[in-house]
Amino acid sequence: MTIVLGLGTEEDGGAALVVDGQIIAAVNEERLCRMKMAMGFPHQSLRAVLQLGGVSVDQLDAILVGGTREIFIPGLSAFDGWFQHAPRGAGGVLKRLAARFSGLGGSIPALERVYYAALEPSFANRRRQIRRILRRDHGVRCPVRFVDHHLCHVAAAYYTSGFADALVCSVDGGGDGKSSSIYAARDGRLECLHETRAFDSLGNYYAYVTHMMGFRAMRHEGKVTGLAAHGEPRYVPILREFIDEVNGTLVNLGGAVFNEAIRRLTRRLPADWSRENLAASIQRHFEDVTRRYVSYWARRTGLRDVALAGGVFANVRVNEEIWGLPETARVFVHPGMTDAGLAVGAALAASVPGTLDRPMAANTEPLKDVYLGPAISDAEIDHAMARHSLTPEQVTGPMPDAIADRLARGYVVARAAGRLEYGPRALGNRSILYQPSDRAVNDWLNTNLRRTEFMPFAPAVLHAEREWCFGDMTGAEHPAEFMTMTFHCTPRMRDAMAGVVHLDGTARPQLVRADRHAEFHAILTAFRERTGLPGVINTSFNMHEEPIVCSADDAVRAFLEGQLDYLALGGHLIRHPRGVQRALRPAVVRPA
Repeated sequence: MTIVLGLGTEEDGGAALVVDGQIIAAVNEERLCRMKMAMGFPHQSLRAVLQLGGVSVDQLDAILVGGTREIFIPGLSAFDGWFQHAPRGAGGVLKRLAARFSGLGGSIPALERVYYAALEPSFANRRRQIRRILRRDHGVRCPVRFVDHHLCHVAAAYYTSGFADALVCSVDGGGDGKSSSIYAARDGRLECLHETRAFDSLGNYYAYVTHMMGFRAMRHEGKVTGLAAHGEPRYVPILREFIDEVNGTLVNLGGAVFNEAIRRLTRRLPADWSRENLAASIQRHFEDVTRRYVSYWARRTGLRDVALAGGVFANVRVNEEIWGLPETARVFVHPGMTDAGLAVGAALAASVPGTLDRPMAANTEPLKDVYLGPAISDAEIDHAMARHSLTPEQVTGPMPDAIADRLARGYVVARAAGRLEYGPRALGNRSILYQPSDRAVNDWLNTNLRRTEFMPFAPAVLHAEREWCFGDMTGAEHPAEFMTMTFHCTPRMRDAMAGVVHLDGTARPQLVRADRHAEFHAILTAFRERTGLPGVINTSFNMHEEPIVCSADDAVRAFLEGQLDYLALGGHLIRHPRGVQRALRPAVVRPA
């Protein structure tokens, strides 16, 4: 038996415990420290995954840390996004120099080599500091290895896909000097076919546009995706001048990065450019470039199953475009596709020959669920209710029936029960639920939660009823279990479940199976019996700019602040002490 701990120490870092290729526990530090996308050494999540797995540090065979060319981050802090402050430290020097000299074109590779050579002492210091912290604060004596950023993404995607042979793609803003890696996986062996340097980053251009639109780069890209449906892609020809796919690689044709890229792009756009049209343009171009990039390598390798990870694949519309390629048969998107998944990827990379002295046995089964974090205990629930003077209602009959009854009558029900989800999506255990026929829900519920989202809420749908909602999903049912892809909705879904349908006629579903989540499946089944509708709205249980709730106290606080109608906390159902402050909109009942 091989027991490996994986760590991520950059933006949205965390820890993961993997035993013989099976993910036992995975937690991101933000959920425990309550700082959004926390950066720094993940002390709390390290302890949490060991406790969840019932493992001591003495039993670990190795610790694998994501990232080899990173700079040590002392302490713990929230990640505010790029360009919010003047760049500081060695990393800030990189951004300033890269922006200043990015117009030198062919000199960039030489400058990159000089830069990375100059920063090698900083990279070595990070390795020393992390090893020192592990020894001093956690009593670690096992080997500590550092794993390439993109290999972490590739391992996370491949070893959770269930594919034997696959094209594995990692595309993001950048990590360890690269912004993309393409691998061919055949019978468990990984071969690197192509790498794209960080200078030619597709993901960074989406971040530049995010900043130009007044949002926080590397944090609010989802807002751009949502806003894109409100505009016209008028500026695509301009964006093609800056970043594109050329003969199977990504090329920074604009020759600029960071602030210089933003300045040049701003000058190139018309003076009266609109946020909506710029969002539509970067989204259309993003889809087109990624589609051509993946298509090139799928044709070249003949591999028809595709596994994806990296921040670019947090874009759910891009993922649908890849699934729609004639070259692809099946697509899987790792649920923790961003750098939040580096800990899991680092641990799973123990199965890659050369990472450890003896590779860990690989798990060949597809990922079943992501309920990998801490559960909420009864004692914790009792303490939270007493602290806030909350008294639960008397529930007669099964709890799923009670929740479904209130949803059908138009109440909002927040649910915090079972183990916390890994990844950016709440999938029933830390979710806010509501009936899906209310077209106005995006406005009033986001207002309650102090959110500024443009994209409609997502649905949780019974797996057996997927064709009622989306038609043929062959080849993409697995990623649809984790809300990582959009699908075009059927006419009856667009009519009956308007609260979850985007302006372009798509939705981002979670398909719920009884063998994966029996209680959540029971809620949806009971709701279907009452309304004829096969799904409900499922949005993450958190206030704006806060992490998804983890503990009972987190859940109660967000429930009270968000003016939500009911809280299903473990086995208790609690009505908001101030009651409902709006007119109820019951679900529009449809024939079953």
